[in-house]
Amino acid sequence: MSDKRKLIIDTDCGSDDAMAIAMALRDEDYEILMFSAVSGNVRVKQAAYNVLTTIKLAGTYAPPVYIGSNEMLKRDFVGAYDTHGLDGMGDLNLVDYSREANEGDGVDMIIKTLKDHEDKSIDLITLGPLTNIAKAVMKDPETMRRIRRVVSMAGADGVGGNVTEHAEFNIWQDAEAFKIVLDFGFEDIVFVTWDASLGDCVLEEEDIERIRNLSPLGRFCIDSNVTLLQLNQRRFHRDILDMADPAAMCAALYPESIASCELCHLDVDLDEGEYYGHLSIDRTGNSLPNAGLCTKLNADLYKQYVLDHLK
Repeated sequence: MSDKRKLIIDTDCGSDDAMAIAMALRDEDYEILMFSAVSGNVRVKQAAYNVLTTIKLAGTYAPPVYIGSNEMLKRDFVGAYDTHGLDGMGDLNLVDYSREANEGDGVDMIIKTLKDHEDKSIDLITLGPLTNIAKAVMKDPETMRRIRRVVSMAGADGVGGNVTEHAEFNIWQDAEAFKIVLDFGFEDIVFVTWDASLGDCVLEEEDIERIRNLSPLGRFCIDSNVTLLQLNQRRFHRDILDMADPAAMCAALYPESIASCELCHLDVDLDEGEYYGHLSIDRTGNSLPNAGLCTKLNADLYKQYVLDHLK
């Protein structure tokens, strides 16, 4: 596995995270060195159990799973239970609670893993709030600069928000952490927005059935998203799944699938109120770009990648 691209995955593992994680575990071009769990969709310990369950069902190899931050930097935790269920996996008794996370703090283990490997040899993929990453940046900035590339599911562009009218959930849950990571100045950081899972990339009824019928893993990935499916039936009046984390994972692991990614200047609103967590995007060139923004995937390539890696 030494020739494979090495990954650290940070996740608040809800049902769409689980699909993304399963895809990564099944991609033979990559080696996941560790997972760090963070509170977001659910509390951090539940997120860790959900990762461990997904690892078991993927049936490939078992990277260590570490428990990271249970609280946000400044704000109170607010779970996404209306989207993912109380256990994050649709409340269908799919979660295996017999396995425990590895000993060690998730933030500390991110730093240790980076120190234990060559400079610029590890990519970081984040699927939840950036609390763990912000803490690691504050604790050991020199080591965090060893990361080759960061790909983060965060933000929305032109479609409002999925938690408030103006904010996407991962940023809104801990916008202070997002600001710390954004301002840190990673050499290569890309944010894959909620938009990337919308439009032609929405999983329609036929896509959902194809994935469900692929394999036991495919069935798990669809069935665990039952709460999201029910939510979408109410808000879109269709049986569809907008899978933000799988879209971000596909962009990270299969960059050929990216249809739109531009360098621009990003900022975030930290003022309490209706705009808290709003992602500000400056494309005028008046401010220096500080991140890549991926807002669209090639739907055919994305959906084929999902099918190929959940067999």
